[in-house]
Amino acid sequence: MIKGIAHLCIRVADLEKTTRFYCDGLGLSKAFDFIRDGKVVGFYLRVGNGNYLEFFQREPVEAGINPIDHLCLETDSIDEVNARLSAAGYAVGEKKMGADHAWQAWLTDPDGVRIELHEYTADCCQKTGKACIL
Repeated sequence: MIKGIAHLCIRVADLEKTTRFYCDGLGLSKAFDFIRDGKVVGFYLRVGNGNYLEFFQREPVEAGINPIDHLCLETDSIDEVNARLSAAGYAVGEKKMGADHAWQAWLTDPDGVRIELHEYTADCCQKTGKACIL
């Protein structure tokens, strides 16, 4: 059911510095941008084997918080994962179509870690490389 880690979301102070470090320094490449009101507010970087790092510009008031926003797990069926979680007595997240055209559901582990489940579609940004308009 769970195929792997889809992405790790990190909130950063400066998108340009982050791009330079991860792309110029580590050699990763951009997969697509997140665009809100015509402005880039985040992006995905390819790590390999369908894995990504997701970065979003954080607000100044968020300084000092844990920069790790959430863990995202790729699945071939959110419905099956939700059924398994429910059978084990855990709360499940509602399956919704995300702005990136991938199915998603949100849940929280016993320690409060936010977990996003991703079920990719043929039209999702992760496969097409198109910008995600928020």
